[in-house]
Amino acid sequence: MEALDIKLLGREYRVGCKPEEREGLLAAVAYLDEKMRDLATKTNSAGERLAVMTALNITHEFLQFQRAGGFDIPTLKRRIEHMNSRLDGVLAEEEPLS
Repeated sequence: MEALDIKLLGREYRVGCKPEEREGLLAAVAYLDEKMRDLATKTNSAGERLAVMTALNITHEFLQFQRAGGFDIPTLKRRIEHMNSRLDGVLAEEEPLS
């Protein structure tokens, strides 16, 4: 576990993070910061109230997405790999350009 310094609404925080999760955590920080800034502008909220309202909004979005079926990531990955294999096969059959 390594320490990672992040910034939300201009305030710095230090969080623990596994090296392999760093990129995902930074994406989550960017998403959260954007949502908090947007909500702060719309509601003129700050501090704990802003954090709670942002958490509630993100949770609501997540649950709506989940109830709608969401994405089946493993299936999507398999389909993409299958399409790549088919494309590789077609490209291998083509005559090289000279």
